[in-house]
Amino acid sequence: MQTVHDVAPLRAQVRAWRGRGETVGFVPTMGNLHQGHESLVRLALARADHVVVSVFVNPTQFGPSEDFSRYPRSLPADQALLSGVGCDLLFAPEVATMYPHGADHTAVVHVPDLTSVLEGEFRPGHFDGVATVVCKLLHMVHPDLAVFGQKDYQQLKVVEYLVRDLCLPVQIMAAPICRADDGLALSSRNQYLSATERARAPVVHETLLQMRDWLAAGHAPSVVERAATTRLRRAGLVPDYAVVRRASDLGVPEASERDGLVALIAAHLGQTRLIDNLTLG
Repeated sequence: MQTVHDVAPLRAQVRAWRGRGETVGFVPTMGNLHQGHESLVRLALARADHVVVSVFVNPTQFGPSEDFSRYPRSLPADQALLSGVGCDLLFAPEVATMYPHGADHTAVVHVPDLTSVLEGEFRPGHFDGVATVVCKLLHMVHPDLAVFGQKDYQQLKVVEYLVRDLCLPVQIMAAPICRADDGLALSSRNQYLSATERARAPVVHETLLQMRDWLAAGHAPSVVERAATTRLRRAGLVPDYAVVRRASDLGVPEASERDGLVALIAAHLGQTRLIDNLTLG
């Protein structure tokens, strides 16, 4: 596996592959890789001749109250995992490579509507940073397909929107959520959970399953949301939201809607913020 830090050698290798008629898959990450990321790479490897993975902790998607410097960085371990799974090239740029004018003076990609709700409400500006860095990376790598995990469901919808709206020539693939045996969605943030918190954390997924059952039993989405919020609080979590939305655009469904929905939860457990979702219908 190659590791490159600049755009020129990245593009040179991609051009060489394309010159031989070979396809390129791409998996963007912020590093600190785990089994969930590995599943994304394996999906890309199954669909493309070569796979590029980026590791870049993007400063523009961190809010004022979020510690960019605290985000775990583990490049040597990431390199070992990626090499073992069969990744062809790791792109690990510096901030100056991604933002030559500085992160505070970059051109910004803004996706309307989708980015003002849920995560956008609790993390203002987050999705502008996500959309901007994803757009930059797609232009740098120029892949045939890019894989994004469904755990960050709203992010996936934002990326799908910007790719379609900006007419970017890349196929976006959604990868299923990778879970621990007890249902907890795998995340780099899970390492911050204490043993007691880790034992309690599966209640997030359990609540999503309960939301599905409540909807199937005929309860209105608004009733399901209130019940899910209460369930999380009784388990000791502090929810930002526990909602039912249309899967296509995250719009609020009508009381009678049952198909094409997704349940989404974001909740704090101690100092750790957990997010998860479950498609319904």
